[in-house]
Amino acid sequence: MAPFVSIIINCFNQGCYLERSVKSVLSQTFQDIECLIVDDGSSDNTREVAEALISLDSRVKYFRQKNGGLPAARNFGLQKSQGEWIQFLDADDWIHEDKIRFQLSHLSPDKTSSGIVLYSDYERVVFNGDNQIIARQENIIGELTTDELIQRLLIPDFLVKSPHPALQQAILMHKSVLSRTKFPELLKALGDRYFAIDILNQDAHFIYTPIIGAYYTKHQSNRTNNWHYMKQYYIAFYELICKNYPHLISLCHIGLDFLLDESIREKEKDNFNKLIKITPTPVKLLDNKIKIHYKNWIKIFYLLRIISPSFILYEKYRGPRSRKIINLLNRTFVHLKK
Repeated sequence: MAPFVSIIINCFNQGCYLERSVKSVLSQTFQDIECLIVDDGSSDNTREVAEALISLDSRVKYFRQKNGGLPAARNFGLQKSQGEWIQFLDADDWIHEDKIRFQLSHLSPDKTSSGIVLYSDYERVVFNGDNQIIARQENIIGELTTDELIQRLLIPDFLVKSPHPALQQAILMHKSVLSRTKFPELLKALGDRYFAIDILNQDAHFIYTPIIGAYYTKHQSNRTNNWHYMKQYYIAFYELICKNYPHLISLCHIGLDFLLDESIREKEKDNFNKLIKITPTPVKLLDNKIKIHYKNWIKIFYLLRIISPSFILYEKYRGPRSRKIINLLNRTFVHLKK
């Protein structure tokens, strides 16, 4: 008989974390599960760790594919899954031992489970270079409406105080949710974010389950620590939103204004050209100090930035000498006004 819940663990060169992740699955109070390890072309000891875990519990299964990135690994694991409910988990994260039982207990017995997404709170766990925990932070999501979920997902996490509300590690979803959409393989980062927006726009019903259900790790090897890497995917994320859900682009202004402002400040021509096409006006630039209502004026501002010394426009580039120059110019301007 097919298991009721499939928990899919993607792993790329994270063999050193895999055992902890799998054992958090096997220790669930809800036992009718299968644990699928998807090896995304690892070159470390992932296979050996997986084989040892298989020998301990027949519910563990191992699959390997050519490296294709996180979304591709999840889509591959979904194809292999047999459960009615699906949980995705990264190999360096783990889940609370009562997560699955607790979340399923919030289902209404007299209603269909089709289209249901159960989401929980989670804890951020920070490790140092010696793999020791140096910080822990609870992230309480709370019950949010569909509109509130979408609006929050369209804002980068570093520009808002509330936590990411649809972290895959903290979600348990009915398999029907995945019948019309998959993880976007174009987005090797931020795929969770786009996927959640996608299913919310297809009328998935999110139900809040108040438990610290997942433990989401941050360590030095996380690619999310690399802003240059993440910036490209934020731009790709917003381009995809603009293409597939243009009615939502007005809700993206906080993130788009930030990225456009940075592309001007750092003279990133390619990024600027991509962002100017999708960013709605008015746009706030210079750390929200000025507002520009027309795109042609924004283009002119970019050209002026190219030929202007950095310290003229941006405080972060001002040293003692440049500050003296700015103060002198300000005093001169004030004197001329008189």
